[in-house]
Amino acid sequence: MSQYAKAAILVRQNTDLVIDEIKLPDKLGVGQVIVKLDYSGICGSQIGEIKGVKGHDPYLPHLLGHEGSGSITAIGPGVTTVRIGDKVVLHWRKGNGIEAKPPKYGWGKKIINAGLVTTFNTHAVISENRVTTVPRDLDSKAAALFGCAITTGFGVIVNDAELKIGDNIVVLGAGGVGLNVIQGAKLAGANKIVAVDLFDNRLEISKKFGANVTINAKICKDLKSSIVAAMADLNIDIIVDNTGSPEMIKIAYELVKSNGKVILVGVPKKGAETSIYTLPLHFGKKLHGSEGGSTSPEVDIPKYSSLLQAGKLEYNALISSVRPLDDVNDAIRDMVSGKESGRILLKLD
Repeated sequence: MSQYAKAAILVRQNTDLVIDEIKLPDKLGVGQVIVKLDYSGICGSQIGEIKGVKGHDPYLPHLLGHEGSGSITAIGPGVTTVRIGDKVVLHWRKGNGIEAKPPKYGWGKKIINAGLVTTFNTHAVISENRVTTVPRDLDSKAAALFGCAITTGFGVIVNDAELKIGDNIVVLGAGGVGLNVIQGAKLAGANKIVAVDLFDNRLEISKKFGANVTINAKICKDLKSSIVAAMADLNIDIIVDNTGSPEMIKIAYELVKSNGKVILVGVPKKGAETSIYTLPLHFGKKLHGSEGGSTSPEVDIPKYSSLLQAGKLEYNALISSVRPLDDVNDAIRDMVSGKESGRILLKLD
């Protein structure tokens, strides 16, 4: 089995990705499959890896990406949950099947590391438990978003926040995940949904997904007062922070009602700290970190696929552009600057 792929490689932190040809392993290991990618989303997690948000990266050079769609072209020993030809979602949350060893790719005389799933490459060796089969007629762009953006956003609402009909929610950060937190809150029956972001274009899209009120945190003088005014004397039952900003986390904790929930989706930069008065935690207030919305891919992806096919789930407005892999560095810069309002997809087929 000799096969090559085109890939975006992280060689050094805080530098552009290198686009080049890589060689797939000569043989698949137990629980490994090969996926020919159709689309990959660019998530804030990849930007965090490039910027070194979690600190020094010991695995460089390595591949990136954790949400995508494609088709199975080969299966290794022991694989039972997918077959050659299946259309699949690639996801970072653990699903059904074997958890295989991470693959290593060739790059000239160098070895390229990879995790159990990567999607910034035209062909990828993936662990069986990081792919889930979807219907052949499911839109491939939407399928890519089921790898993280949609499933994480909905999971935050259903699993982490446990939002109830009539609850009031504030969403800090209206990027790819934040927009789906808003959409999930609307579907679950939230009363008032306030969206906060730094960019007006994202806030405009948030209205399409269900936000009643929007606040541009860059231009308001006092964010806390602006959120209180937006709620118009309503209690804030839930605040979801997608920013990872210690300042935003503190504001969220102070504003949520006495027995409300703050759900932390965004990851602060390594070493960043916040300070809170912990007494309210003893009397019902909750501060909860989210890991991918506690999503179960084998359960949730089919469920959300059915919602999409029934016309109850919006994804087109979430995709701000579709770019070739060669444009990945420009795409990342446009995400960071706020020029692109939603999810950027890489077209890989």
